[in-house]
Formats: sequence, structure tokens, C-alpha cells
Amino acid sequence: RQFTPRTIPSCSLLARDRSFELLKSPSPAFSPAPRTRPCHARRSGSPIVRPVTTAPALPATGRAWRRRAPEPMPPMPRAGRLLLCVATVAAVASGVDGHTRGVRPGRAAGRPFPENATRAEELERLFMRWVRYVGGLKHSTFHHAPLARAFPSYSLVVDKDPAAGDFTSVQAAVDSLPTINLVRVVIKVNAGTYTEKVTISSMRAFITLEGAGADKTIVQWGDTADTPAGPRGRPLGTYGSASFAVNAQYFIARNITFKNTAPVPPAGATGKQAVALRVSADNAAFVGCRFLGAQDTLYDQSGRHYYKDCYIEGSIDFIFGNALSLYEGCHVHAIARDYGALTAQNRQSMLEDTGFSFVGCRVTGSGALYLGRAWGTFSRVVFAYTYMDDIIVPRGWYNWGDPSRELTVFYGQYKCTGPGASYSGRVSWSRELTDEEAKPFISLSFIDGTEWIRI
Repeated sequence: RQFTPRTIPSCSLLARDRSFELLKSPSPAFSPAPRTRPCHARRSGSPIVRPVTTAPALPATGRAWRRRAPEPMPPMPRAGRLLLCVATVAAVASGVDGHTRGVRPGRAAGRPFPENATRAEELERLFMRWVRYVGGLKHSTFHHAPLARAFPSYSLVVDKDPAAGDFTSVQAAVDSLPTINLVRVVIKVNAGTYTEKVTISSMRAFITLEGAGADKTIVQWGDTADTPAGPRGRPLGTYGSASFAVNAQYFIARNITFKNTAPVPPAGATGKQAVALRVSADNAAFVGCRFLGAQDTLYDQSGRHYYKDCYIEGSIDFIFGNALSLYEGCHVHAIARDYGALTAQNRQSMLEDTGFSFVGCRVTGSGALYLGRAWGTFSRVVFAYTYMDDIIVPRGWYNWGDPSRELTVFYGQYKCTGPGASYSGRVSWSRELTDEEAKPFISLSFIDGTEWIRI
């Protein structure tokens, strides 16, 4: 004999659970007679008694008892899907509230949410905050699109005087932000020399570091590659020697100096790489900044970067890495005692879209320098509209001791001036670019800058 169990009211969870147990483990003593159970309706003063009919026991047939297959769930209505999306968005946006940590009350903590607000109002507010966050995904304070501009939500102040700022060190200000940062935070660093090693972790994006002037605000440290400060006393290596390390996207720095205080190493010395700034993330911009060091000053490791009106000083390979970077209006100054090189670009494949382009820059200093050394097999560097002092050796470029790299590197000049810019003595595997060849290297399109930069 077959039967169809009657529907159990959803308001009685206890009755539903008990019925499932009975269906799963039938008992001969179970009576099919209906019984009643009180069901308390929400916000009701008295219980409502509703009949609850459970399934009768099946006759013993010797067949294995099988659990009834659940009915397929109906598709979620459109309104339900929308509500689920809003709830998810609210959960993500709620992480923004963590920015009030370390912020002086009344300075940037934001307007608190009213206690008497309804849940719907709270969700709407959080949803609109998330919309503003999405608008800032492709943001920069340089961007022209209203919906893609930086959203300056919070501001912190760093000052040597505890009474004049929120923090006395840059690292403390960075550490006060949530581990996963979702909004633009401006850290204003007042005048002074901050002797500290600073690291911005990979999830703390959207940070702007603003100094009081490149000659007034200095962040410095003095590690080198052979400094035994790594795990278990091991050397830090070039990567770990950075005085300031950027590992998060959408970083902006203005009017500040990054310095490594290690002295200029003698020719042939090993383990003396001393990085002032390492940039290992996408969409970073530096305006009016100074980078001071000796060997390996600026580790332009990876990502798309923009350097505008900056001063870069060093001796050997002091602009190196495998980023896609545009240097516009920068002053590159060498302090080499003997031989050195301005760049060491590390492009390893013809499929990699990386390289350095210097547009409208100045190259000055001391020593005898190459424009670049072929650190990577497919190294790519271009100088355009750049003034070159007589410190540039006539050959211009060095193959890193590997003649095979002469077939794969891309080194070029375009309308450069100065006593060191003469192309007559350059190596045969470099090139004087034509207008058409130079065009991809001399604008923001080289770093896809129209997507995230406004000047």
C-alpha cells in the first residue's frame, strides 16, 4: 500500500523534526491518529493550536526502508537574489568601519550610524558605501573620470611630536589600517627625518603618502643585501634590504624622500646592494619624490608605475627590476666613483610587457656610466627627449657579458641631447628610433596610464 504524507506546517519545527525521525525509523507502536501541538506565532499573545498529521507506519513487507528523495528547490525569485547580493555587499562593506582604528576622534572617524535606524536603512547605507568603493577601483587622484577618482575617505597625520599628529612613525600609521584596506587613506607625513624600515603589506591598497616636501620629509634606513637580519640571522638579500617596500596596489607618494643610508660601495664589492624603495605592486605613482642610495637605489620590481618630476640618485644599476614604468621629467644623478650603469632591466621573454621609458629627463653626475645593462635576456629601455651629460660612455649599453643578449634586447634613443647623447659611438645592437618606433614609448599609453592616471 502506498500513501502520500500530508504536509506538516512549517511553523512547527519540532513537529517537523519528529516526523522526519519517524519516517526514517518507523515503529509498530506508532499510531496514525492525528495529534495537535501548539504553534506560537511571532508577536502573538496566545498560542495557536494547529493539527499536525504525521505519516502512518507502513506494513512490514520485508523491503529495505528508503529515505524519501527531497523535492527540488524552486528557483530563487529575482527579488530574493537581489536581497542576497545586497546582504553580501553589506558584509564586504562593513570592513570599512575598521578604518576608525587609530584615527583621532573628530578628525576622520566619519559620521556614526544612528542607533535607531532600521536594518533596511543600514543595508542601504552600506550598499551605497560599496558603490563608492567600486567607483574607486580604477582610481587615482590623477584620474579624470568622476566615478573613478580616488575617494579620500580618511586622513592620518604622522609627526615626530606626539601632540601634533596621530602617529610618530610611518609604519605605525600603516599598521593602524585594516589588514584588507578598501578605501583611499591619505597619510600626511610632516617635516622630519623618520629613521625606520617601512613595509606596506599586499592587502593594504589605496594608500597615499604625502610629505611636506621632498627636502623636508625623509624616510630612511641603512640595510644592505648582506645585513644578517633575515630569518635565523641570514642575509636580507637585495629584496629585503629596501628601506621602504610597497607591496599593495594603488599606492601614491608625493613630495617625500626615500633613502638608504648605506655608503657607496667600492668597485667589485659584493653584498652591498642597498635599496631605498622597492615597488612590487601594480598602479603605483610617485610625484615630486627623491630616491637616494648607491647600488640598486630604486628596485622597480613589478607592475605598472609612473614617476613624475622625481630625483633618483645612485651609482650602479640604481634603477632596476622588471616593471613597466614611465619616468617623465625626472632627474637621474650618478654618484659613481668609476664605472656604473643607470638601469638594469630584467625582461625575460618577448611576451612580457615590461620595460623602462625615460621621457624628458636629465642625466647628470660623476663617473663613467652605461645607459643600461642587459640584466634580462629581453631587456628593454628607451630614452627620449632626454639630456645626457658627458658621463655616458660612447658605447651606451652593456650586454652583461653575454653576446647572445645582443640579439634579443631592445635599447633605443629618440631625440636626446647633450654631450653624452651622441649616437655615433653606440653599440650596433642599440637603435636610434624613428618617429613611429618611438611613439609607443613616449606617452602614458606605455603603462596603460589612461586607465588609471590623470595629469
